[in-house]
Amino acid sequence: MSGKPRWEVEGRDWPNRAASAFVQAGGLRWHVQRAGHGPALLLLHGTGAATHSWRGLLPLLARRFHVVAPDLPGHGFTSTPEGDGLSLPGMARAVAALLDALGVAPGVAVGHSAGAAVMARLALDRRIGAAPLVSLNGALLPLHGLAGMVFSPAAKLLALTDVFPRLFAWRATLDPRMVEQLLRDTGSRLDAEGIELYRRLARCSGHVAGALGMMARWDLEPLARALPALGSRLVVVSATGDRTVPPSLGDQVVARVPGARRHLLPGLGHLAHEEDPGSVEALIEGLCGPADSNTRADVVVDRGVN
Repeated sequence: MSGKPRWEVEGRDWPNRAASAFVQAGGLRWHVQRAGHGPALLLLHGTGAATHSWRGLLPLLARRFHVVAPDLPGHGFTSTPEGDGLSLPGMARAVAALLDALGVAPGVAVGHSAGAAVMARLALDRRIGAAPLVSLNGALLPLHGLAGMVFSPAAKLLALTDVFPRLFAWRATLDPRMVEQLLRDTGSRLDAEGIELYRRLARCSGHVAGALGMMARWDLEPLARALPALGSRLVVVSATGDRTVPPSLGDQVVARVPGARRHLLPGLGHLAHEEDPGSVEALIEGLCGPADSNTRADVVVDRGVN
């Protein structure tokens, strides 16, 4: 059990490691993966994940796009911000600062779960232009019922100290089945590599604290009110077996966003892009096609340990 994941330990054989770099932007040290040539495509993972979530999808997309995939603030190998940096507006500002540092203007943006909310906030704040937006099992609306009443207040309480993150990491270290069961509860069935990568992060209390801090500061009500402004560039993709963000929530998003398109992925769960990256890659390419441009600039890069 450790604090933040260490590149030389937890990242020793990280998926797509050759594409990894460490970049200073917006007061944070980011872990970001960049691969391929062509129009820029931004990938934003969900709560509790990191770039490993794209391990199968990134190489496929890199055949046609210049893919940019960061670990979100507080997650994986990216440092944890202070203040409201783990809130939705704070994360969107941080990702915008990273894109500015990289000199990248995405022609397509893809967000999974909470990453879709960050993507939408970026678009509404006009930080990613008129890029097509693909929401993969996107958490774009507040949870209702008991889950909505308990989720954020409980996270806020647990985030007050480092006790719960340390306890969670300790439990994940002692019981290898715990993380596997949490993943199965999403409706997805991952291979052994995928389970081990999530388990590796769950053993690091700093990563757990980043995910918990994000949940504690998450407020989707302002985003929900602003969603109609996204219009026809939004593509809502839901997996029929998703137990975390059920397809019915995707239906609600489409109902409130004029011109939004709807697509279902049969037989997959919340981590559909990890279960079947080929189908998701084909869907993204078919929906979005290549964008018009890709811009780059010099960045401050520390390649880490290869």
